[in-house]
Amino acid sequence: MRGITLMTGIRACVLAVVATLVIVGVQPARADHDAEEAYFEVTDITTHTFVLKLTDPLQIAHARALLDGTTTERPHVFGRIVKRTASYNPRWSYHYDPTTIGFFDYAIEVCDATIPYVEDHLDEAGGPFLPGLLWCPWTSRLARELPAP
Repeated sequence: MRGITLMTGIRACVLAVVATLVIVGVQPARADHDAEEAYFEVTDITTHTFVLKLTDPLQIAHARALLDGTTTERPHVFGRIVKRTASYNPRWSYHYDPTTIGFFDYAIEVCDATIPYVEDHLDEAGGPFLPGLLWCPWTSRLARELPAP
């Protein structure tokens, strides 16, 4: 019975995260297989860096607008992580699923973690830590656009 209650709680947390992010204006990425790809370096309060790949033209445009100062809205990165290394982000054992990446202003604490904390606790991700593998580091910010690998 306890396991059922825990799973119900985890599902409720995931739904709360998604609902909250929608309310605060997260723009989820669209799946567009013909879109260009763009790569960006992200940093956080720890000063570690993380590379993400964007494939949605709207998200690419938003990222570039953040970098050139055209906008300051939705400066933080959000998405679902995949627990394996990506060729463009070899330092870390996880990466964002490019089809889930968006940007946000504010989010709830359950999806917040620093880049190295996610690495150190990756085996716990998807349960009570980062439910649904949703990661929204509050101190994340784009540092620069990178050339395609």
